[in-house]
Amino acid sequence: MSPTISLILPVYNAEAYLPTALDSILAQTFRDFEVILVNDGSADGSLDICRRYARQESRFLVIDTPNGGVSKSRNLALDRAQGTYLQFMDADDWLSPDAMEVLAHTAASTGADLVISHFYRVAGDRMAPRGHIKEKRFLTRREFAEEMMKAPANFYYGVLWNKLYRRSIVESHRLRCPENVDWCEDFLFNCNYIQYIRLVAAVPQPLYYYRKRPGSLVDTHVNLRTVAETKRSTFAYYKDLYRKLDLYEDQKAGIYRYLLSAATDGAVGPLAQRLDGGMKPHFLRRPFQKTNSRR
Repeated sequence: MSPTISLILPVYNAEAYLPTALDSILAQTFRDFEVILVNDGSADGSLDICRRYARQESRFLVIDTPNGGVSKSRNLALDRAQGTYLQFMDADDWLSPDAMEVLAHTAASTGADLVISHFYRVAGDRMAPRGHIKEKRFLTRREFAEEMMKAPANFYYGVLWNKLYRRSIVESHRLRCPENVDWCEDFLFNCNYIQYIRLVAAVPQPLYYYRKRPGSLVDTHVNLRTVAETKRSTFAYYKDLYRKLDLYEDQKAGIYRYLLSAATDGAVGPLAQRLDGGMKPHFLRRPFQKTNSRR
């Protein structure tokens, strides 16, 4: 039988962070998943780490490919995925132990085509909850697009890793991550996906730990010129979404605010807290251990 969730994780020179990411997957309370690790031509020990985990855990599949970028890696994994739902993750982040369980249960119990959750922003030893839709809500596609219009550049809407997608929609419309852009490819995928969904479930619970670190793709590639050029090139996708939802004429002023908005990871909840030993999930304080195979 096919798994409930296919988790897709591109890997590029992430050996310092990858064990934390993979241990957080193994610590999930939900067990019906597969993990597709795509090594994108790493020059460090990332591939060896991926293969070591895959030898000890049958639910892990490793794809090794020459460096082609994160979108190509995700697309290779999409071609191999078998799950009912798709979940994405970055190699320097980690999941809360109940992340998959909450996402899968929400999707199954509501029939939602997209589940979106809050997340933690982690910077050094500090972390803070982030998100935008603050209540547990069940939204139509149109209602979700209206919420997104309020903060179009917020990571909450733009990224892939705080969401659960229905794979049948992705495959029936052959949706893939654009490989011709270096930044904002997540947002373009989401704009395309939202066009085909019916219902969205919003979960105001942080389920993902996003690590903000120096030297990341955003830090090294994003500047004012990049932002301006990307805004111009992606606005057509964004505008097309609202046209297809019959919102463009009525909400034109709000839609054009996208061109002036600055990318942000948002801000909700209390002030940042220290990520000390008492707050770390248990898997961050133990070595890797083999767990049972799927089901």
